[in-house]
Amino acid sequence: MTRVHEVIAFDSVGFRYPDDTAWLVEDLSFSIQAGERVVMTGPSGCGKSTILYLINRLYPENCDGELKGHITIFGRHALEYAPGEVNHRVATVFQDPDSQFCMRTVEEELAFTLENLRTPRSEMDGKIADVLRLTELTEFRDAVIQQLSGGEKQRIALACALIMEPEILLLDEPLSHLDPLSARSFVCLLDRLQQERGFTVVAIEHRLDLWGRFFNRELELQGQPQLSGIKKRTPSIRKESALRVEKLCTSTFLQQASFTLQKGEVAVLAGQNGSGKSTMLKALAGLVPAKGTVAPKTLGYVPQSPEFLFVSKTVEEEIAYGGGQKSREIMEAMQLEQVAGSHPFAVSHGQKRRVAIAAMLNDGRDVILMDEPTSGQDAVSLQELSRLIDERAREGTAFLIVTHDMEFAYAIADRILLMKDGSLTGAFQADDVWREPKLLEAHRLLAPKGAMEYEASFA
Repeated sequence: MTRVHEVIAFDSVGFRYPDDTAWLVEDLSFSIQAGERVVMTGPSGCGKSTILYLINRLYPENCDGELKGHITIFGRHALEYAPGEVNHRVATVFQDPDSQFCMRTVEEELAFTLENLRTPRSEMDGKIADVLRLTELTEFRDAVIQQLSGGEKQRIALACALIMEPEILLLDEPLSHLDPLSARSFVCLLDRLQQERGFTVVAIEHRLDLWGRFFNRELELQGQPQLSGIKKRTPSIRKESALRVEKLCTSTFLQQASFTLQKGEVAVLAGQNGSGKSTMLKALAGLVPAKGTVAPKTLGYVPQSPEFLFVSKTVEEEIAYGGGQKSREIMEAMQLEQVAGSHPFAVSHGQKRRVAIAAMLNDGRDVILMDEPTSGQDAVSLQELSRLIDERAREGTAFLIVTHDMEFAYAIADRILLMKDGSLTGAFQADDVWREPKLLEAHRLLAPKGAMEYEASFA
């Protein structure tokens, strides 16, 4: 196969969804050379994921969107490719890995990918073993995908992409569900594989600090919002308890856990991928069979896949669904007014998450559980989310938040609850955790820069 030096070219490209009057992407021109490592940045909802879908030919055919301009992939006009024709050369790891799985187990998913490539059965076992070894997933070969953590699913999605031996690898925030040390390992792994195989990498990312010097070039869309910095909040804990948990456990994984959250307290639940954080939230919310006592049982819950919550036809209706009186205020704070009339399923992944969070904040719940609320959020969105959490905490709402974003945790957390291997290993004052390197290392966490800079100022 002849290798085209310029593998992707956009010339005055515009795109909009069927029911939209405004162009989501307009007059966009750029080119990417074979073997480049390019990162796309920009505000949440500016069209970054849409550009990836135009490259892999998922759009415009699969959403009936309107496209203008000229897109060239491997030196050929994109519209000349038959459906699915380009996908053996362009592999994609989506922002929500659940959206791309079709089979029950990891092995079956990888085999399904190879079957679509018409790989001879005699070669499949070796290819599956090789890619699992490369991505450090050998022990997960027979695992049921839907029983794994979000971070583990993301690594499986990468394995499914790499097994295709692509010339272009598209990544939509691949680190968003990984714990800090796993994220670092992911970048090192990708760096080695890209050097060995020479494929082109095009990634979307909000948190460039995790990537070090991996990327050669940055494509900035509509200007990155400026952020003065998320300042650490002043605690607003009250003496009255909001949530009492006693001996909560599941029959398969979660070990007995007991803890209490006070009104106005913001706690972060942290630990490595697969430690049981999401299972803990689901058990608290009554979404998985569990034993133990949870009081009260009226909790608000924002899952990793927020679209499972949506029941309304517009963003504005969804935020107001629970009867809260601050719909407009919260919608504006979360930068959702421009999509107020859009269907919740039609907005970007980051916007979907903000819609779910806004609806829960507007409901007036006493306790709110959030699973990875920072995923897909730009800097300004994170600043507003931090402010809203602080505002609700001062009104008495208690929060339990799962996040791998240690900068965000540093900004909002009063306490850190740590998990490992299905067990709650301790509840600590947040500032104490940042000063304990061994404790952080044991849970595959890294101290946030904010905490290190604060300590350095007193040195």
